[in-house]
Amino acid sequence: MSDERPPRVPARWIVRTAWVVHRGLYRVTAGRVGLWRPKGTRWGALRLTTVGRRSGKRRSVILAYFEDGPNLVLLSMNGWGEGEPAWSLNLRADPAATAEVAGRAREVRARLAEGAEHARLWDRWRHFDKQLDGYAGLRTTPTTVFVLEQR
Repeated sequence: MSDERPPRVPARWIVRTAWVVHRGLYRVTAGRVGLWRPKGTRWGALRLTTVGRRSGKRRSVILAYFEDGPNLVLLSMNGWGEGEPAWSLNLRADPAATAEVAGRAREVRARLAEGAEHARLWDRWRHFDKQLDGYAGLRTTPTTVFVLEQR
């Protein structure tokens, strides 16, 4: 029996407010604040632009990532809420996207990590968040790991 408590996720309105503030900060500073590269035990933040699967419009979101060689790795976690986030569904429908990392945009193609690769990348995410398994355990929806490869 473990003495560790399950991780606590903030109320949904707090998570959504944090997302709005982060995007607003990025927008107000014209991208000078809000994106950063991973460093040490800290993940990075990138801006991913996909094409809406229903609207056909370009949609942007700021996401946590880390680098795996030349590739960028994302978790499709929806703020640890249930279901897949819209950006994830958009990537599944059209894997072509743009990733902006600290002022530099690159065209990418997304693919799902599966099998041994998924396990390896999930383990690398644990480097950034020791409670990753606990957070994932709060969801009935599996957490997808996306790999963004340069086009």
